[in-house]
Amino acid sequence: MKYMKTLLCLLLATLSLTVYGSDTGPVLNAPLITSSSISNIRQPDAQVFSSGQPSQDQLQLLQRAGIKHIVNLRPSEEITWDERAAVLALGMQYHSIPVAGAADITVENAEKLAALLSQLDGEASLLHCASGNRVGGLMAVIAAKLHGQPIEDALLEGQRWGLTGLTPVVRAKLSQP
Repeated sequence: MKYMKTLLCLLLATLSLTVYGSDTGPVLNAPLITSSSISNIRQPDAQVFSSGQPSQDQLQLLQRAGIKHIVNLRPSEEITWDERAAVLALGMQYHSIPVAGAADITVENAEKLAALLSQLDGEASLLHCASGNRVGGLMAVIAAKLHGQPIEDALLEGQRWGLTGLTPVVRAKLSQP
């Protein structure tokens, strides 16, 4: 009888992990995120999304969809509400790397973003600025300067992440030694 109880407990535990996942948080619902009205939403990586600025309501959607980290590239003076407080109130982690514009698309900021992404270790995340353009710019710098990709390939990588209008500026920065 004791053997049967132990076996039953093990079976229930296995079933629980299969149905609910081994993580304590919700399973990522990527289709909910990619079909949302978040400005310029993209999914360049299985667990990492990029976009323009999400609203407070959209942050709630992201939390329900399984996002654990919000990475904001906008400086505080660009935002009229307390995004950090809203993210933390939803139980997500908030990270900030202020990138004020083209001048802040630098190797130093790219290194900060690469280190943060490495630290997050593939956990469900959203990287955003106002439009996704700065996100893409930094990702292009990461590709070229940190991973050694040719400039054109790095720009394509940046475009996958949201690089648009800053492409000429990023191209010029990547051309510098």
